[in-house]
Amino acid sequence: MSQATSAEGGASYASAGVDIEAGDRAVELMKEWVRKTRRPEVVGGLGGFAGLFDASALKRYERPLLASATDGVGTKVDIARRMGVYDTIGHDLVGMVVDDLVVCGAEPLFMTDYICVGKVHPERVAAIVKGIAEGCTLAGCALIGGETAEHPGLLGADEFDVAGAGTGVVEADRLLGAELIRKGDVVIAMASSGLHSNGYSLVRHVLFDRAGWQLDREVPEFGRTLGEELLEPTRIYSLDCLALTRTAEVHAFSHITGGGLANNLARVIPDGLHAGIDRSTWTPGAVFDVVGKAGSVERLELEKTLNMGVGMVAVVPPQSVDVALATLADRGVDAWVCGEIAERGDRSEAVTLTGDYAS
Repeated sequence: MSQATSAEGGASYASAGVDIEAGDRAVELMKEWVRKTRRPEVVGGLGGFAGLFDASALKRYERPLLASATDGVGTKVDIARRMGVYDTIGHDLVGMVVDDLVVCGAEPLFMTDYICVGKVHPERVAAIVKGIAEGCTLAGCALIGGETAEHPGLLGADEFDVAGAGTGVVEADRLLGAELIRKGDVVIAMASSGLHSNGYSLVRHVLFDRAGWQLDREVPEFGRTLGEELLEPTRIYSLDCLALTRTAEVHAFSHITGGGLANNLARVIPDGLHAGIDRSTWTPGAVFDVVGKAGSVERLELEKTLNMGVGMVAVVPPQSVDVALATLADRGVDAWVCGEIAERGDRSEAVTLTGDYAS
């Protein structure tokens, strides 16, 4: 075999489906968005093997505790792929991560991301990173690095998934959680922007498989198309929650994600106490009613899968309620008192929902 024939017939990374040049172009396109998330503590720029963050900034803490969280966007990525809209799911990714961090009172410092694709489309990858960077800006944290991996043969050319990890810091004596909650505390709900990024397997099954709806369907209850509603970005609460800790006494937060309000709030309710939540204090957004009716989904099933209009919860002492609500209102967060903490007594559940949703 001649040398020329061998060169033409030999295997290469490109022939296996991996385009290194496309990956390099994606990095160049995303750099401007990553730069916009820069904090003073970030050292160096994008392109190194590891992101660097100057830990000397933590010297101002007496006893800094680092908090870490990781998450993804779930099957909501399928909606983005089918819609051809890639610059919103980054908000979802950031929200899922940083709002887990802030639950303990931690300030999000930085994030890294992981984008796995069947084929690198540079502009598409850059759009995803743009959304992540915008989310980081809303959360007050830096995007200091990430990875884009091309997996031909495992994912289709238009398929992708995203995940991320974040690190935050909280002063040890400012740590929030179940240990601080007392009988008589008040539960404050913060409105979600919609489905956020949980329960999409149920939503997709109901609306696509059972109801047979298409993403371009105009839905009167939404005042826009189904696809536009399903891509509504997750609300990012981290800066709102941190502001709340500065103006009011806060005992705990709960990020309402997969599992719904009751299951997530239960994670911060101590033994012997009980959170009673009154459904009549709010009206869930139209999307929850639409999903329920389209799939004949029972209320309990909806409540243990979707956030039902509440994306974050704060537990505060009674004397902090007014200032807490005022702080959130000043920041444009729709919030209300939805329940209170009492002795558990004979109840087995840490959280119960009573009454009917306001119409």
